[in-house]
Amino acid sequence: MNLLNIKKSLKGILILTIFIGGQAFAQDSLATVKAETGDGILLLLRKQGLHPYDYFDEFVALNIENLRDSVHLYAGRTYKIPNVKLDTVPVVAEIKEQSTEIKKVEGKEYKIFGDKHSAVVSRSERLKGAVYYLVSGHGGPDPGAMAVYGGKSIAEDEYAYDITLRLAKELLSHGATVYIIIRDPNDGIRDERILKIDHDEVAYLDKVIPLNQVARLKQRVDIVNQLHSKNRGKFQRLIVTHVDSRSKGQNIDVFFYHHEKSKNGKKLAESIHKTFQKKYKKYQPNRTYSGTFQDRTSLYLVKRTHPAMTFIEIGNIRNKKDQRRILDPDNRQALAKWISEGVILDFESGEIGRIR
Repeated sequence: MNLLNIKKSLKGILILTIFIGGQAFAQDSLATVKAETGDGILLLLRKQGLHPYDYFDEFVALNIENLRDSVHLYAGRTYKIPNVKLDTVPVVAEIKEQSTEIKKVEGKEYKIFGDKHSAVVSRSERLKGAVYYLVSGHGGPDPGAMAVYGGKSIAEDEYAYDITLRLAKELLSHGATVYIIIRDPNDGIRDERILKIDHDEVAYLDKVIPLNQVARLKQRVDIVNQLHSKNRGKFQRLIVTHVDSRSKGQNIDVFFYHHEKSKNGKKLAESIHKTFQKKYKKYQPNRTYSGTFQDRTSLYLVKRTHPAMTFIEIGNIRNKKDQRRILDPDNRQALAKWISEGVILDFESGEIGRIR
């Protein structure tokens, strides 16, 4: 079946499956659907036959007045469904790319994202020529910060990794080259709230992650710096993602660190920070965003890695409000999307000289 026939078939399926009051709507009308208990935005869009990540932002914009905290559905309420754009419906090639250096190739799948999320659909070439190194905190023998939610243990490394994978997919969709430094062979992007804890993560090119903390950090620094040397002359950035652990009563916003002497690192952190300020103003106008960006050269990865970089703390895993931000898959997707938009802003505004 050729591409035209596939799109025609998909068009017919989508029109037949989107109903209101028992009647199908045409492509230029907005269909609505009632949210059921347990629905999130991603699941709701999937039920309507739409690629959830392509339509996430548009759905939020259409329904902003009817969402809790700008991203959560109310069971029993009716929501508008974005019009399907047939040109964005992915036609996935059968060949699966298994390289550990992931490059944007339209129509291919990437096992690292898991079966449900393996397809990366090209959205633009806005990050063409840019190289990103993504490091999720802890992993392997070190789960990082721990907490208990609903009687079950949750660990920092699992949530930092999930957000990192979502960010990688966003960057790939805009034409970037991405290296995922900490990798799990069987945990792709997951849409559960409670992410199962395991210890089988490895470092880039299947290196065993050391038990000793300093050895662990040095391993990551060495990998990033070697890749940075390999890609010399290209636009390169490092993004490290962590989840903080503080007292249970301390609610924090997403904040960013950079090297005190890195103008480009500061610019990257500031670009993402500005994006978060803009998103909060739009989607949560009654809540002030208090996240900051600042230099913190004392951190091992900040001090010793060569690319311009930002170190991101997503929230406090022990705080109930922050747990909602971290555990909800819609929130994790929104975080990845917002970070990627800040990354694009940084890239499109250019480098400051050649300083780090």
